[in-house]
Amino acid sequence: MRTSVIRAPGLGRVLPTSDTADTGAPRPGRGRETAVVAAAFVVCLLGGTVRVEDTLSAPPLAAWLLALVCCAVLPARRRRPLAVLAFTTAAGVAAQPLGLLLSPLVIAPALVAAHACTLHVPGERRAAGAVTLAAVALAGSVPLAGDLSWRDASRMGVVAAAPLVAGLVGHAVRTRRAYLAAVEERARRAEESRELEARRRVAEERVRIARELHDLVAHQITLASAQATVAAHFFDSRPEQTRVSLRELVETTGHALDELRATVGLLRQTGDGDAAAPEGPAPGLARLPDLLESFRRAGLEVTVREEGRARALPPGVDLTAYRIVQEALTNVTKHAAGRGARVGLDWGGGRLTVTVSDDGGAPGGPPALSDRPPGYGLIGMRERAAAVGGELTAGPRPEGGFLVTARLPLPPARDPAAAGAEGRAPGATGTGRTDGGIEGTT
Repeated sequence: MRTSVIRAPGLGRVLPTSDTADTGAPRPGRGRETAVVAAAFVVCLLGGTVRVEDTLSAPPLAAWLLALVCCAVLPARRRRPLAVLAFTTAAGVAAQPLGLLLSPLVIAPALVAAHACTLHVPGERRAAGAVTLAAVALAGSVPLAGDLSWRDASRMGVVAAAPLVAGLVGHAVRTRRAYLAAVEERARRAEESRELEARRRVAEERVRIARELHDLVAHQITLASAQATVAAHFFDSRPEQTRVSLRELVETTGHALDELRATVGLLRQTGDGDAAAPEGPAPGLARLPDLLESFRRAGLEVTVREEGRARALPPGVDLTAYRIVQEALTNVTKHAAGRGARVGLDWGGGRLTVTVSDDGGAPGGPPALSDRPPGYGLIGMRERAAAVGGELTAGPRPEGGFLVTARLPLPPARDPAAAGAEGRAPGATGTGRTDGGIEGTT
């Protein structure tokens, strides 16, 4: 069997494929083909030795001629199955006029052709009609020998049934081949689907890792840059403030290294427990005071306003809200001209609305980190919001400055007493009230 290879589209693997006929049936090897033709020749020749009186004699010249002619066309039965079946059937019909006893042995080449016809003729009805017509023609030639006897009637039945049985066998083989081909195709598609799904998950994981690293590193590096700028600005005029900024810079870089080490440690995990688990829970709104304090040390004044009754958030939504506030304030530190920002948390309407805006005023005090090229912060915030079923909008405000608004879904409200007992995740705004709007400045 000649085998070639094809490369599946979009995949890096090679699939073997063999030569097939138009219907997908594999081509047999040359040795198998020779064996089939030789067997048909021998059986047809043996059929010529049978006489009406159930006696045997040497095959006459007509038997040799019939066997040679019929078997000579058998190799073409895959390319021209209908023509070969018609030829071998006509030769079988001519067996009795040539002095041979018509039997399943004599029509052995026609049986091979009937089997091949059901395998290679497109359309099952067309193949079945051709085989049935051949059976009728062969059985109908039996009365050509003269008066019918009970033996002739039985031979008619046997001769008519033989091509039909060969056709049924061919149909069974064709059905099995089609079933196996369908199973192989489903397995191939399933393998391709698994590879595509694995690639999709790898791509999603790469985006998630990139987003996490951006939020962690960009935040800490931005704060460190701002603290270094403050130290440089007051280096000559206010040495004490410079020392404070440098101490805060050391602390900020230390936190950055710790978070980076923890993130890299998670990436090194293989699922076999060879890496330590995270030392603490993922950040959420409960850590908002620490986050605002880090920006305060960098010289950014943040006003926090909260409305509505706070609820316990799912971990994904809690982390998303925290990261959006973190990234938005980082962008204020990097790009805004002013040194003030406002954070809003609105728990009404079945969703948590997080807003972060800056005043857009003229810079005061130390120089701000403005005129930086845009990065991936807004893209990452939108991806985070969409991942938990929310949405995020961002753009300049008419009165100046920039506004980021994220609307995140909230879980269904529980009993008020139970909700109050659960505590407030973002109660970190510095007030203990949860029954109305609150405002505080960090």
